[in-house]
Amino acid sequence: MRPPRPPNHEPAPSPGDGSVTVTVARKVAPGREPDFEEWVHGIVEAASRFPGFLGAGALRPPEAGRDWHVVYRFSDAETQRNWETSAERATWLARADDFVRETGTTHVSGLETWFALPGRTAPAPPKWKMAIVTFAAIYPLALLINVVLVPRTAGWPLLLRPLVLAGILVPVMTWIVMPRLTRLLRRWLYPR
Repeated sequence: MRPPRPPNHEPAPSPGDGSVTVTVARKVAPGREPDFEEWVHGIVEAASRFPGFLGAGALRPPEAGRDWHVVYRFSDAETQRNWETSAERATWLARADDFVRETGTTHVSGLETWFALPGRTAPAPPKWKMAIVTFAAIYPLALLINVVLVPRTAGWPLLLRPLVLAGILVPVMTWIVMPRLTRLLRRWLYPR
């Protein structure tokens, strides 16, 4: 189930922009799934009225009795905290007391989003592992870009050269290298 996007939905920002993604695992009482779906729709609609809200959704468990996951995103930690400490959110949480209980919450921001695996809502790997994998990915790319691009851009203004480097490096890391590297190293990054 995926609640509709609010009308003022902002485009999703790129990684490293300060946005915060929160995943909340919830156990729903058997037979109360329709109530939960209606509740999720309502709480997401309420959150969408908060400044900095970037979107939300719910992930239905693959089988009955497993946790549901509600994922929401805010533009930064402050706006996310404003929502989490709001009276409106507290009211919505109280409405669910009869049919749901929270079983875990994960907050991610920055590089953690590079380490997300499809269909997995586990906490991000330890920062030292993320640093090693990120270094292992960036170093050869930066070396290749320096070998290929630097000789061709030597006469360019100083401010333009790093702009081109970052303009190539960030999308390649975000959409090509990190998703593949994270899947390849998933057993090391996310040991059981």
